[in-house]
Amino acid sequence: MALIEIERRDATAIVRLNDPDRRNALSPEMRAEMLDALDPLMADGACRCLVLAGAGASFCAGGDLKSMRSGDPIYARHRMMATHRLVRLLAAGPKPVVAAVEGHAFGAGLSLAALADVCVASRAATFGAVFGRVGLMADLGLLWSLPQRIGAARAKRLMLTAGVLGADEAAELGLVDALCEPGGALDAALEVTAGFADRAPLPVAATRSAFAQMGDLDRALALEVDLQSALMASDDHTEGRAAFFERRDPVFRGR
Repeated sequence: MALIEIERRDATAIVRLNDPDRRNALSPEMRAEMLDALDPLMADGACRCLVLAGAGASFCAGGDLKSMRSGDPIYARHRMMATHRLVRLLAAGPKPVVAAVEGHAFGAGLSLAALADVCVASRAATFGAVFGRVGLMADLGLLWSLPQRIGAARAKRLMLTAGVLGADEAAELGLVDALCEPGGALDAALEVTAGFADRAPLPVAATRSAFAQMGDLDRALALEVDLQSALMASDDHTEGRAAFFERRDPVFRGR
């Protein structure tokens, strides 16, 4: 089964995360398939916009904890650096990105939604900066993207408290740009992409690149590599992963 499905709708390419049984958890295999899909789409002159969507009832419930290795900082650094190529394509590539969020957008799913130029969400959607619950910090560019959307103070508070937002609150804060009824996020996102289809593509690409540089995306990703890889090697991350799979509250000891 393909973990990423591509569907073309005129000048729009729908990039669909396709692992609904696992709520589209972002595994290394899914990330690799997404990169393989995005590279040719970014170079395709007939494609003017991308929509990120999830198969089934969720957008993306987060990173794949089963694939993470505790206590191995070298592996963690390589994992982060490979993921950052995906972040750069979504944040600074030449095609505008619209997120169509149904259900959960937690952890890495929140990061993907925040990277989009426009985020459309079902009124039943939920957004969670829940990295701290497994002994990690925000990643996939969220240190860069979330403050731009909701302000630095609100972003920091959400990350420090591992907070969860309903769709209405996310819209009030600016994380979500448009709300729709459950099941309607993809159609609503496609309505948004119509506004990009006839725009001059070169200024669109230049503007996205400029915003990434002005906000210093590269600096944020460099911090992720250093800090997150150290956290992945911590005892608290090991405890957080164990607690997640054992369905209990973690006991963190700060080491």
